Amino acid sequence: MNTSSFQPGPAAKVAGDLTGRVRLPGSSNSRPPLPLVVALHGGTYTSRYFDIPGASLLDRAVANGIPVVALDRPGYGGSPALPAAQSTVKGQATYLLKVLEDCWQRYGEGTRGIFLIGHSIGGAITASLAAEAASAAPAFPLLGIALSGMCLKTPPEHKPLWESLPDTPTVEMPGPVKVQMMFGPAGSYHPAMVEASQAADAPAPKAELVDIVSTWTDNAPATLAAIRVPVHYRQSAQDPLWIMGADEVAGFARALAHSPRVDAAMVQQTGHCMDFHHYGHTLQLQQLAFALQCACEAT
Repeated sequence: MNTSSFQPGPAAKVAGDLTGRVRLPGSSNSRPPLPLVVALHGGTYTSRYFDIPGASLLDRAVANGIPVVALDRPGYGGSPALPAAQSTVKGQATYLLKVLEDCWQRYGEGTRGIFLIGHSIGGAITASLAAEAASAAPAFPLLGIALSGMCLKTPPEHKPLWESLPDTPTVEMPGPVKVQMMFGPAGSYHPAMVEASQAADAPAPKAELVDIVSTWTDNAPATLAAIRVPVHYRQSAQDPLWIMGADEVAGFARALAHSPRVDAAMVQQTGHCMDFHHYGHTLQLQQLAFALQCACEAT
């Protein structure tokens, strides 16, 4: 399949005031109904998270004829930062609703609607955005969402840890700590992926790190209950950033009580950044297949 690709520099805008990456498939007369996939990265990574060679969601999407946009969230890449009070999960979700309307206008032609893929903090923002969209009537159809790298509760010791960081707008995670937090057991990823993934590293707005460990545990039940679109959910059993277990994943799925379809599972032998692991190939194909199903079912 012929494809066109667009990889903007750090200051190039792809939607609203945000920078990012876009892959658009070549024209075809025999396509099934398509989603426009929009991906939201987690904390301490840019949109490059979804475009690491050998682990690129963007490449896999366009290889399957699916247009995809990976946004640099506010404060990452060339995207302007939001005020600290808006850099929360809910604040970013509200802001991104307008950005997604611009995405839809720019890249949505020939698709049935937007399908969101969110990882970690980007997953919490994605869930919050879907909950808000259920009542806000945005100017784009939301087909469904895929979430990973998140669950219901963060370990209680993480809140004072993040709050004790220096009072600066952004913070960086030291390399050895990042490997420990983001990667799973030895053998669950190619050793070269640790260095390759560093191309996506970035300082994180401190406000969003503090917010996710301060508010998500309380907000998650109501947020998930408000979602009215299909949800794909995968979570690593070895993720140290969340309280994990089969009961937690089952509880997450139950909380999505008003979603018309929930595909949820806990995955062994992977880590927080599942995309960077051997399982990442499977994860991304599952997410894209789910997105295609949502597009086929859209009316």
